[in-house]
Amino acid sequence: MLLTVPEAHTERCSQHPSLSTGYAGRVRSFPLVSCAAVLQLIRVPRGGTNSHLVQAAERAHLTGAERTGWMTTTGEEGMAATAEVVIVGAGIVGASVAYWLTEFGMRDVLVVERRVPASGATGKSGALVRLHYPNPHETQLALESLRFFQEWESRVGTSSPFVRTGFLQVVAPDDEAKLRQNVALHQALGAPVTLLDRAAVAELEPWRELGELTVAAYEPESGYADPIAATLGLLARAEQRGATFWPGTTVTEVLLAGDRVAGVETTRGPIAAPVVVLAPGPWANRLLAPLGLDYQLLPRRVQVVVFRWPLEPAPAHCCGIDTAVGLWYRPEGKTATLVGLEAGVQPADPDHYPETADPSFVAPARAAIARRYPALAEGIVRGGWAGIVMQSPDGRPLFGPIPEYSGLFAFLGDSGTSFKTAPAIGRALAEWIVSGRSSRDLTPFRVARLAEGRPWIDPTDYARPGRTVSR
Repeated sequence: MLLTVPEAHTERCSQHPSLSTGYAGRVRSFPLVSCAAVLQLIRVPRGGTNSHLVQAAERAHLTGAERTGWMTTTGEEGMAATAEVVIVGAGIVGASVAYWLTEFGMRDVLVVERRVPASGATGKSGALVRLHYPNPHETQLALESLRFFQEWESRVGTSSPFVRTGFLQVVAPDDEAKLRQNVALHQALGAPVTLLDRAAVAELEPWRELGELTVAAYEPESGYADPIAATLGLLARAEQRGATFWPGTTVTEVLLAGDRVAGVETTRGPIAAPVVVLAPGPWANRLLAPLGLDYQLLPRRVQVVVFRWPLEPAPAHCCGIDTAVGLWYRPEGKTATLVGLEAGVQPADPDHYPETADPSFVAPARAAIARRYPALAEGIVRGGWAGIVMQSPDGRPLFGPIPEYSGLFAFLGDSGTSFKTAPAIGRALAEWIVSGRSSRDLTPFRVARLAEGRPWIDPTDYARPGRTVSR
């Protein structure tokens, strides 16, 4: 969409530092002025902890002014906002991009979120932090991100959301050769992972039913994180460095000046910016379609349920993915286990879907986890929820610059598997924005690969028909 306004406004645009270097003369969209004070957030209540922030984020039905613990200030009435970079979406990736942009010295960064931080897929995530991928590219991102989670307090300055439990990857016997290949790849990249035989797994978790297991990949340093606290922590650090945040604000359109980005239109008014980063999760298609972009992304509803162990004390166990059963799981505190399945994931509308787990989901989830931890056949249901992930056709995320429009970047189709790699993804995108290139070869993640007819295929993947990555 190209908007026109009186010629006088073009002069204001040229005077704004973020729209300089020949760009401003091409933009004629809306009156531009300095965004002196828009919004401050991520304030921990006096004497509070991260848990207060988590509770605030979960109260997503309230407006920003109504949420206890959040402080907002707005600019002068009628003023149009400007920024060097607008980030659409305050999930873990959007927050990570904001963190890294400000780490690299950029201050005029504005994050826009339709609800509150982590209120989309991120907040519903199982949030595993593990390394096991069937390719070097995602493994490297995961390894870099694991180190970031391990160094969280010194890097971010908030209490670490990461919980180290160890991680087990279990596969069906006919996938054992693939597992061994993948572990060899991980070890060559320096990942802390080893192979455990049946006896070693039994020693690690004596309460576990081994079934047909012959060998498993074990990551002693991996675990899971609190996804909401992680997102809030990254945003807090970005805000301390000068970034601003608009919660309760929906981006309705990407504004263009020819083939360049000019900003975004929002429910609070337009924002002028020469760079826009799209990280809107399951709402991506609504912003892409008017630009003539279609990546065949499909929103899917994913469910999890929490079972309280009927034992006291409850046994500690690793996080895990078991492709033989089609199961993933992790501890939920010290007495319960969170369980997700990889089958039966259905398309859904991100604005209209049940956010609680279906009663019909409980029985198959219980049966699946009981195949590995028999005591959970009598586990007490302590709750469950559902969220929407954006599935790409090849099950791998697409991110980087959008070649059709200068200044437009995106993170799309994460397929429910990008929480653990978000610190590295945010850094890669920020590097692109600041310097025009990334320190890593991220060609496989390019958004154009599907249009090129080159979907991502890993020969050593454990995929099965009908399964959808959801953790």
